[in-house]
Amino acid sequence: MKTLYIECNMGAAGDMLMSALYELLEDKEAFLSTMNSLGLPGVAVEATAAVTSGISGTHMKVTVHGEEEDEHLHHHEDEHHHDHEHDHHHDHEHHHDHDHCHGHEHHHDHPHDHDHEHHHHHHATPSHIAHLIDHLPLPEEVRAHAKGVYDAIAQAEAKAHGCPVGEVHYHEVGALDAVADVAGVCYALYLLKPDKIVVSPIHVGSGTVKCAHGIMPVPAPATAALLAGVPTYGGEIRGELCTPTGAALLAHFAQSFGPMPVLSVEKVGYGVGTRRFEQANCVRAFWGESQAGGNGEIVELVCNIDDMTGEALAFAAQQLLAAGALDVYTIPGTMKKGRPGHVLTVLCEAGREQELAQAVLRHTTTNGLRVRRCEKYFLTPGSETVATPWGTVRVKTAEGFGISHAKPEYEDAAALAREKGLPLSAVLKEVNKSL
Repeated sequence: MKTLYIECNMGAAGDMLMSALYELLEDKEAFLSTMNSLGLPGVAVEATAAVTSGISGTHMKVTVHGEEEDEHLHHHEDEHHHDHEHDHHHDHEHHHDHDHCHGHEHHHDHPHDHDHEHHHHHHATPSHIAHLIDHLPLPEEVRAHAKGVYDAIAQAEAKAHGCPVGEVHYHEVGALDAVADVAGVCYALYLLKPDKIVVSPIHVGSGTVKCAHGIMPVPAPATAALLAGVPTYGGEIRGELCTPTGAALLAHFAQSFGPMPVLSVEKVGYGVGTRRFEQANCVRAFWGESQAGGNGEIVELVCNIDDMTGEALAFAAQQLLAAGALDVYTIPGTMKKGRPGHVLTVLCEAGREQELAQAVLRHTTTNGLRVRRCEKYFLTPGSETVATPWGTVRVKTAEGFGISHAKPEYEDAAALAREKGLPLSAVLKEVNKSL
């Protein structure tokens, strides 16, 4: 199967990820043409040759009104005397000084307002970003992934600032150049169509960074929240290596984290950062054919129950689903002493087995359960919209291993049938014509 392995020995940022994936594409010019036709005000994307520690790669230069983010902030700082420390940045999107919520002090040292036409670092809200992404001329699947990435960022920023999600104001992750980075990574992956995406443990850096809100630990709070459950490590390199955007993209797309799988490598992409270190500052993307196998992992929690009523067992299943189980089901069986009973199986994500095991013990009468860690095969889910004479219907899609499935969204089809007074079969038949 076609496998993408992303090596994050020097962390990750949106532009570095886009650069590495760009090097894997067959039609690079078409990709750049699309990226420069997104309609983002003043945004231009240019692939430039770059070298880090003697290794050649690509730096994706994203400019807004002719300036890269670092260039703009340095000019902005010199002109308005902000007290920021910039030597920790290794890419253009990496700034915490303007992240805040409504009602929080902004910590600006100058009294005038920003000119939003000239200074593109306005404070955008999640709804503004969603509106912007919704109108990008990209496939719906790409827009859906981009919005999913930003939803995760909004949740992380809200947690970091202690405010409702709707009141989050972005700076670095909401600026136009960062929107281009996220859209670029999502679009590159759409073009590559990997069957499997594996990411290495992520180097986040160490120490602290200085920003307008004060001294901030590495990884920054929003980055740490985004990487919850993801293998990460620090090290001797001082500074912030993984940005919130890089963290959100990796957490969104990775199907598993760990060492490189057995892979017949066809291409390697190098996404080079702008900061210089003693070692190569890049993200590497390996593209090739891996041995057939599962593309994920799942945990089964199993126990036998012979002393619960059907009502009590159904209630327990509902509570387990609410606690985060992926699926809960029972199979009738004969227990010890010939008693009729049920085999209860709870499916959960790897890493959540302890939490769900305690929930099983809490909500059922069992005194013990078995844990099975299983490899799983799954098709990558997606969605598209199909037009009918009566309206649109969403379609669930799934692809992988050279296989594709498509199925009309029942609730959409049923709502349309009720609204138009049609048989459900008529709506489904019309949708299936386009599949």
